[in-house]
Amino acid sequence: MAPTTAEAVDGVPGVDVSNWTGDVDWVEVADGGGKFAFVQATEGVDYRNPRFEAQYGGAAGAGLLRGSYHFAQPHESDGATQAQFFLDNGGRWSTDGITLPGVLDVEDNPYKDKNGKNSCYDLSPEDMVTWIKDFTKKYKASTGRPAIIYTTTSWWRTCTGDSSQFKGNPLWLARWGSDPGELPKSWTKHTFWQSADKGPLAGSQDSFNGSESQLKALANPPAEVTVTGQSRSRKLYTVTIANTGPHPVNNIKVSGRTFGGQKVIKAGPGCSFSGTAVRCSIAQLDRGQKVRLTFYTKPRATGKVGIDFTVGTVKLKLTAA
Repeated sequence: MAPTTAEAVDGVPGVDVSNWTGDVDWVEVADGGGKFAFVQATEGVDYRNPRFEAQYGGAAGAGLLRGSYHFAQPHESDGATQAQFFLDNGGRWSTDGITLPGVLDVEDNPYKDKNGKNSCYDLSPEDMVTWIKDFTKKYKASTGRPAIIYTTTSWWRTCTGDSSQFKGNPLWLARWGSDPGELPKSWTKHTFWQSADKGPLAGSQDSFNGSESQLKALANPPAEVTVTGQSRSRKLYTVTIANTGPHPVNNIKVSGRTFGGQKVIKAGPGCSFSGTAVRCSIAQLDRGQKVRLTFYTKPRATGKVGIDFTVGTVKLKLTAA
């Protein structure tokens, strides 16, 4: 009996498809154990997968998590331009809970005979790293998610000089065989692995390096708020609350209490105070948005003073000598 995809590789099984895959029976993929699918959306600056909507929507309709990918043509334009083309044609991440971050597919030039370029599209390693940075920076600025990078270890070593500058981007490693092998320098582990170009499921055969719950968390990460503060003087304190995650965050509560014998005399915005206590409320922080709260106190002349803050589950102690 032929092994199933789940038996052939470790992790959670999935597939990737393109126009060349043709029409896909997504119910059959799901029944065969597939849990996710990546669908090619775009290539270069002018190609759109004519089957994208059917494949992308079909995967979701069968209950799979789905994501889209862009096949890079680095000689045709800068990275930011291709990222925007991808975003405009199926590459945007959604907060629907079933959409995986978008993928930048960078690999050996398959069109050498047509475009006359070498395996690295005639870019130097330095220029290739810049190109990838421009693409991933644009994608994250537009979606709040780090793009997944699909590549091979050999291409990455040759064409980026084995760059170590992309540790924040999940790796989708392409290596057909029984194990992933050595990884490019940017990564200590792979997130996805393409182990074969065909198998029991439609399209190429992939696996997620983790549990199914972790895969779902990649599609639907939790909200993330970062809290920082500063004692600017014995009389002035600031707290900055930033939404560093992909989702809007609502109804953020901030409470604080002074110590060292001082009283709050002014606070804002959105704050009320009385004596040593202060409370603030932030109705909503959109992705990438931040709010700075300012607190003025009347301290005693000498000794250590400050304010203890609580923002959700975060504790912050600001002290002034």
